[in-house]
Amino acid sequence: MSGSRSACADWPPTPPRRPRSRPPCAAGSAPTANSEKEVFDRYREAVAEFPVSGVPPIQTAHWLLKPPSIIRGTWEEPKEAGAWLRLQLAGFASRFASADEREPDRLALLERAVVGRLTWGGDVSLGHYLNGTAFHAVALVTCSPNRAAPGLSCPVARSRA
Repeated sequence: MSGSRSACADWPPTPPRRPRSRPPCAAGSAPTANSEKEVFDRYREAVAEFPVSGVPPIQTAHWLLKPPSIIRGTWEEPKEAGAWLRLQLAGFASRFASADEREPDRLALLERAVVGRLTWGGDVSLGHYLNGTAFHAVALVTCSPNRAAPGLSCPVARSRA
């Protein structure tokens, strides 16, 4: 990966916004659409909000569509990104719902696996349930270029242009 950048996005940087034009759903119920127009309008709304929201993408490479302000750091070498990830996970490990996920050996193994994946140009998405009802997610995305989405540029490079 020498010469390329690995950009990192950590979720959630900001809480996802609920569209102001819609009343909130009742607890435990899903939003409903009463017409095809409502479905289409909601889709257009979601597409417009996605790039600026903290909502994680379905495809890890699509973090590259987000603005540079969401990026938590960039590194030239995978080992540097892996060290950052280790610190992030260590900061949350005591809150991981699974005791197995907290094990230092497991976290070290995870770091090595992530460095290996970044080295060959792969992306990484990790998620851990925390005590209570919270979920911690972190993604490390290779850019310049990204293997899964070579047409997407690195957000940091876009911000410098």
